[in-house]
Amino acid sequence: MTIIQLKDYLQEEKKKIDNALPHYIERLNAPKTIKDAMLYSLRAGGKRVRPILLLATLHGFNQDEEIGMDVACAIEMIHTYSLIHDDLPAMDDDDLRRGLPTNHKVFGEAMAILAGDALLTYSFQLIANSKNPYITPEMKVAIIEGLAKAAGPEGMVGGQVADIEGEGQSLTLEQLENVHHHKTGDLLSFSVKAGAILAKAEPDEIEALESFAKELGLVFQIKDDILDIVGDEKTIGKPVGSDTSNDKSTYPSLLTLEGAKAKLSEHTKAAKEYLYKVNMENSLLEAITDYIVERDH
Repeated sequence: MTIIQLKDYLQEEKKKIDNALPHYIERLNAPKTIKDAMLYSLRAGGKRVRPILLLATLHGFNQDEEIGMDVACAIEMIHTYSLIHDDLPAMDDDDLRRGLPTNHKVFGEAMAILAGDALLTYSFQLIANSKNPYITPEMKVAIIEGLAKAAGPEGMVGGQVADIEGEGQSLTLEQLENVHHHKTGDLLSFSVKAGAILAKAEPDEIEALESFAKELGLVFQIKDDILDIVGDEKTIGKPVGSDTSNDKSTYPSLLTLEGAKAKLSEHTKAAKEYLYKVNMENSLLEAITDYIVERDH
């Protein structure tokens, strides 16, 4: 797949997700204020990496991507909730997200907290209520269980706790990787696993894809750490250097910038090795991996 073909694919998939997300919120029988706050952050954009990975996994198994749209959007809602809460004064205290004022700057802290709560809880309702006839009750249970684990205290929330507790400390590389495996990697990894579940992949294929996605999660975070130093604020959509100002351990701070780039290459290679073990058309996921490595935002 050429870079132009990949960019066209990513743009088209992002457009599908961007178009689908508001409909899920608009149909809710809920106060307008909370719907507006939820929609504000969902419409702020973003790369939609997690839902696209789910849909790309289905594509690799030659399955209709529409099967995964409800689950893909549910995962994006959880990711968006985490960003709303991350930006709060009690967390990272950020004023900008994706080039726009953060949710609490527009709606106030209380409504931002509630908007995040609403996106989190509604995501599970969305999966449970999916009307796609292809998705069996057993699939729904497996996906809900896996998503709850990936997003909860054993996953993303646990990673966020470790991240907060690590502020002001010099973490070891092992500790830093543990933070990012959970804070970033678990939800990203589950996006691929959910696609494999929906595609009815074999257990060993699901296991290999999970390992691929865990490596990809580290690739994603290392690249973020690098961009926090060398990125352009207008391109990224948020201030650069925020990790340094928040006294966080990062890959460049532990390994130097060149060391972080070497680690990025190491985890990219490992991700692809796991991907090649799966009996699927893997060119799309491989191209997305390269895109994550080479991105500028």
